[in-house]
Amino acid sequence: MSTYEQFAYIYDSLMSDIPYNKYAEWVQSNAPLNTSKRLVDIGCGTGVLSIQFAKAGYEVIGVDLSDSMLTVAQNRSFENGTDITFICQSMADLEGVDEVDVAVIAIDSLNYLETLEEVEQTFKRLFASLNPNGQLFFDVHSLYKMDVIYPNGPFTYEDEEVAYLWHTEPGVEEHSIYHDITFFVRDESGYYERFEESHYQRTYSIETFTNLLAKVGFSSVNVRDDIFGKPSEEVDRWFIHAVK
Repeated sequence: MSTYEQFAYIYDSLMSDIPYNKYAEWVQSNAPLNTSKRLVDIGCGTGVLSIQFAKAGYEVIGVDLSDSMLTVAQNRSFENGTDITFICQSMADLEGVDEVDVAVIAIDSLNYLETLEEVEQTFKRLFASLNPNGQLFFDVHSLYKMDVIYPNGPFTYEDEEVAYLWHTEPGVEEHSIYHDITFFVRDESGYYERFEESHYQRTYSIETFTNLLAKVGFSSVNVRDDIFGKPSEEVDRWFIHAVK
């Protein structure tokens, strides 16, 4: 099965420690509704953050490369009574999303792009989609996470419904990592179904990201160590805010 096809249905249980509320607060504090209305959530996954923004009053468009993720997102949106437009496409090939005030690329989605050229192309597409003074918010894995934390695998997790064994291997490119994850998911009969997922992620220095943003035209770029309150010397994500 393709990337995330099965993973989509257990994604939320494995992401339960992500403080989505704080992420939404970061965006809303810088792009309040009185100045920003139309928002695109790139790499929206199962729609958790998209729905939070929609409930707050934003007009939300959710974009993701995985049909399976979007199926979960659409069902969740319906159950929550939110009106969100979901589009299946790559962020680097973004089209049909125009005149937005806010763009969000949350939870290391940008790190799934395999080349620096794709990152630049994504920034170009988003810059073109944003209104004047539009704002871009995204987070990426830090060099510390890619070069220190991830190589210390394997990692394991287990609860009553799901368990996984997560192997990591540094990629050929600098600051890149291969993830090979074996899942065991409990079905309705009480038996565990096994399936595997493989992913590749890559990150870059803060200077690389900020230089690319400036290159495509963003005039103001601010980088935060970690909005989630972890010690800066062990920060695993960078949070970047850019203004058109």
